Amino acid sequence: MTHVNESCMRQEICRIGQMVHSRGYVAGTDGNISVRLSQDLVLCTPTSLCKGMMEPDDLVIVDLEGRQRNGARHPSSELAMHLLFYSMRPEIRAVVHAHPPTATGFAAAGMSLEEALVAEVVTALGKIPLAHYGMPGTHELPDALRPLIPSHDAILMAHHGVVTCGHNLLRAYMNMECVEHYARVALVARQLGRTRFRRRKSAASWRRGRTMRPTGRYL
Repeated sequence: MTHVNESCMRQEICRIGQMVHSRGYVAGTDGNISVRLSQDLVLCTPTSLCKGMMEPDDLVIVDLEGRQRNGARHPSSELAMHLLFYSMRPEIRAVVHAHPPTATGFAAAGMSLEEALVAEVVTALGKIPLAHYGMPGTHELPDALRPLIPSHDAILMAHHGVVTCGHNLLRAYMNMECVEHYARVALVARQLGRTRFRRRKSAASWRRGRTMRPTGRYL
């Protein structure tokens, strides 16, 4: 596995943290971000720090077992779900967790975003499933995600938020934007009372467009 420039990734995580915060995808000290630096090391955001106010030196390095290798702060209490993505999907290099309001509203209501409403979203992400509730900071959370991680780059977490992944940090963040945008479209369609799902054949053709792309490298 190619090593990633640590200094550049520290700056990039801080930049993405500011974007996540400025867009209202997190509040207070919510959310967490990580990047896989190498085969064995992961750079992640610390606990109890606003994602819009992070400095590069605030970030923490851990190994794939969750042991801290570098940093003065403590790693995120939700680190385990990030490590699960990296262990189950070696091609994944970044994970973003946030609470974008509309998508999180669907998760709080126990509703997935699996309807084939927007071609671009289906092509980019396929279905966006809902994981059952797992207590944040415990083994319940990664256990709830485990069945869905192999086949999905974006997952709603019941009564919690959204987690996305990608072959790089920008893609993981863009997937988060895509989920929230789609949730807004789905909500408006429901409010208008004219939600029309694409026929199964059309939806399948959209999803084939996704599977034809290299794994984790969607345009």
